[in-house]
Amino acid sequence: MRTLIENLNFVFTVDSNDTVLRNASIVVENDCLADIGLTNEITGRHSRDSFDNIIDGAMMGMCPGFVDSHVHLSETLSRAVFPDNLNTRAWVFHWAKPFYAHVTEEDEYWGALLGITEMLRCGTTCFLDMGSQYDPGIVIRAMDPTGIRGITGRHAADNRPAELPKGWTEQMADHHFFPDAQSALKVLEDCVTKYNGALDGRARCWVNIEGKEPCTLELHVGAVELAERLGVGTTYHLATSIEEAKVCENKYGVWPITRIDNAGGVRKNLVIAHGVAVTDDEVKLLAERGAAVAFCPCSSLKLGKGATAIGKYPEMVAAGVRVGLGTDGVSAAGNMNLMRQMLIVAGMFKDARLKADIFTARQALRAATIEGARTLMWDDEIGSLEIGKKADFILFDLDHVEWTPFHDPLQALVFSASTASICQTWVNGKKVYGEGQVYGVDEKEVRRKARDLAAAAVIRAGLHKDDVDTTTTLYDEGN
Repeated sequence: MRTLIENLNFVFTVDSNDTVLRNASIVVENDCLADIGLTNEITGRHSRDSFDNIIDGAMMGMCPGFVDSHVHLSETLSRAVFPDNLNTRAWVFHWAKPFYAHVTEEDEYWGALLGITEMLRCGTTCFLDMGSQYDPGIVIRAMDPTGIRGITGRHAADNRPAELPKGWTEQMADHHFFPDAQSALKVLEDCVTKYNGALDGRARCWVNIEGKEPCTLELHVGAVELAERLGVGTTYHLATSIEEAKVCENKYGVWPITRIDNAGGVRKNLVIAHGVAVTDDEVKLLAERGAAVAFCPCSSLKLGKGATAIGKYPEMVAAGVRVGLGTDGVSAAGNMNLMRQMLIVAGMFKDARLKADIFTARQALRAATIEGARTLMWDDEIGSLEIGKKADFILFDLDHVEWTPFHDPLQALVFSASTASICQTWVNGKKVYGEGQVYGVDEKEVRRKARDLAAAAVIRAGLHKDDVDTTTTLYDEGN
């Protein structure tokens, strides 16, 4: 199958030179980009008779599909449930955990399907999901009909509290908390063996763990070592807030990243989710080790993580650390919209540092595309529009008020446009979103089912009541 999309107003290639082509055309052959260049060049190299499909892109612009470096599909049914007066640790221990405790496998499937439809509508073509509370196959089953690309895993921890907080259940704790690191790693290895490379390579499975206080040092390091042996990656939450950093310092005398690195656990196949509380020395450490960071601007703003006050993301990028953008879960961030993350990250550090030339629109676009792909260790196939790479891209409708008028497409994309002007999303050379619908699923039914299941889960978890704790001392002492 050969498709020509011609006369595009612009194409962001996001190659090593950040080349922007004007009046451009691309050739899609099966699942890959076979050619890309100026329209007159493409016309000269290809006979129109060789194409099965020709699309006029005269009022369209193109960029690579967005790569979400940190998302929780198992949380999708918790949208707008948790209040916005929680710091990270209270949010996790008194709201998220009770929600997990009362989410069923059916809830996870429909929540994942709902989240995937939102991502495709927002131009996200690939994601790194923290993992199912039950089995990675749930997320992969939701991925199947939509055509999206992604990485998932199985949530795991091994440092169970001696006394379960309100809202947690024994069933959840028994499933979520393994008796020791080796037991957890055995199950995670089985998951990778079973699911990595599913859906003809569109789905990958990593050695994912929860991270932070609910995981022992042995599990943090063991996850990286196992992933290295299996040839995959691992991701977990670390250095997510100043509160976490202070708890770690009080117990161990160092901040979280240094603690893990002292044990040999910071390596190039690690993606640290959030990474807010990071010292200058740890920035250098991350660059030296080759580890990556998934920055989630919206959840940092909602939970008061401190990205604008103490975040070192501009310094990480300058040091050569792979920094991708993530949306986090909808309860933490409110959305799965990477365009919103781009807008925020392209402005938050300018304002916080009183420097207009820091973390620019160019860097924001890279963080949402090629740097996200590098973070996911998938940049050999995705993240930029170059010959031989997978045909994952977004088409924008330029006959839209958001694009009327514009001179510099990069400024328009980051600061003016929104997902409202996305008219098509393609993955693997196939249009998976267009004409206002995600193909392969009944979106109306997905939304109906999600509303019903979400309402029931919230009530089971007791999160509709007024007595849910908004502060925590869990894990402040002990292991």
